[in-house]
Amino acid sequence: MWRYFAGAGAALLLAFSGIFLFRGSAASEAMLPAAPAARSAALAPEEALAAEAPSATAKTREQKRFDRYDKDRNDAVTRDEYLLLRRKAFAKLDVNRDGKLDFEEWAVKTTAKFAGADADRTGALTRAEFLTTAPKPRAGPKPKCACPSAPAKEDVED
Repeated sequence: MWRYFAGAGAALLLAFSGIFLFRGSAASEAMLPAAPAARSAALAPEEALAAEAPSATAKTREQKRFDRYDKDRNDAVTRDEYLLLRRKAFAKLDVNRDGKLDFEEWAVKTTAKFAGADADRTGALTRAEFLTTAPKPRAGPKPKCACPSAPAKEDVED
C-alpha cells in the first residue's frame, strides 16, 4: 500500500515542479522586437501600388495556332500561309529539288535504315541483319521520382 502513496506523492511533486519551471522560463524570455514600419507608408505618391496585379493575356490554343500561321499579322490566313509548313516539309524531302517526290525521296528514312542494316552490302538482309531493324520497345510510364536502386545482396553487410 505504501507504494501507491509514494507513487502519488512523486507524481504530485513532478507536476508542481513542472509548473514552477514553466512559469519561471516564460517570465525570463525576452520580449519580441517591435514590427517594422509598413513599406506602403514609405512609398511616394507616384509609386503607389496598382489596383490589381499584372497578368498575361489568356490566349487559347487555337488563337496561338492561328498566330503561328498568320505570318504577316493581318488577322487572316491566306492559302500560301496555310501551306507554308507543308512546303517546308516537302522541300526537306525533295533532295534533288526537281519539285517531284520519287519513291526513294519519299522513303528516305526507310531506305537509310535498310542501308545501315545491310552490313555486308549485298542488297539483302540476313536474319541477323534484319534483327537490327526491329523497332525499339517503348518504355513504360516514367517514374514520378528517381529513387535510388536497392543495393545488391553481396553489398549488404549482415
